[in-house]
Amino acid sequence: MEIQEVFGLYEGDLKRVERYLEDQQQSYIQLIPEIANHIIQSGGKRLRPLLLLIASDLCGYEGKRRYSLASVMEFIHTASLLHDDVIDRADMRRGKDAANRVWGNSASVLVGDYLYSKAFKMLADDEDPAVQKLLSTTTTTMVEGEISQLVRSCSIEITEKEYLSVIERKTAVLISASCAIGAILAGAPESDIEALARFGMRLGMAFQLTDDALDYVASEKEFGKTIGKDLTEGKVTLPLIGAYKKSSPEEKELIRKTVEGKNVLNDDIAGVIAVINKYEGIGYTLDMADRFIKEGKAFIGPFKDSTPKDAFLAIADYVVERRL
Repeated sequence: MEIQEVFGLYEGDLKRVERYLEDQQQSYIQLIPEIANHIIQSGGKRLRPLLLLIASDLCGYEGKRRYSLASVMEFIHTASLLHDDVIDRADMRRGKDAANRVWGNSASVLVGDYLYSKAFKMLADDEDPAVQKLLSTTTTTMVEGEISQLVRSCSIEITEKEYLSVIERKTAVLISASCAIGAILAGAPESDIEALARFGMRLGMAFQLTDDALDYVASEKEFGKTIGKDLTEGKVTLPLIGAYKKSSPEEKELIRKTVEGKNVLNDDIAGVIAVINKYEGIGYTLDMADRFIKEGKAFIGPFKDSTPKDAFLAIADYVVERRL
């Protein structure tokens, strides 16, 4: 199964989710849906809602709660993006001007807060303690991941282990929760819920690692941001960590200077990217992403063969093969 087939299979369900997203972001304050729509309708793949829908399907749940909870996942994700862009002083998001660039930091933060609040209002209405507990823990962990990345920004002194911990908390936990909630809705056995959570965690790790690699190789037209954007923002990701370990003292000094943002020139950024390519930092990162995907697939191996299981496997392959 190819990724296009997956979206085709769940097209009707995703349209139901879109209607929930549109209805729930409405407010008498026009700025709220204006900013929310700017990012929600900017070309995101709806990965987290899709994973929840597939997990529900895999475990046999066909009720309406999957649509509202899939919307919750997208609201939480969107809120985190709005906050991320303010923290990162981002100019672009998915090939468009970032919301903070158009409306300013204050408006972006407040609308992000609104979406978080809306998500938890929807969770309260859903009245499922297991889902509420999981997502309250998940969002707390996500913020911890953001803060952890913030305190390590503009510093090359981050270890591979520390960085993997950051992306697990910042990115992977929400993808993991999306998979687990689909199983919770179905009343699946704890072993199945745990297996899907672990699949989602590995998928999320691979997703972020692939993003890290694409930051240094994908064009702005393909990926929605300029090559080396993470580097200019002082973010030390795995391609750079892997290359730094192998680089010469002169190369290490160039990397340190560039990451710390001290009199950085375009030639410096190009030089660091050349070092990453020299020491195969991209390949190192993609190889690790591939290992996470293999681990993830093993967790859903025991589930009986079915269309939703094939859809999960197709998404897993897409994550490490994508160029968008």
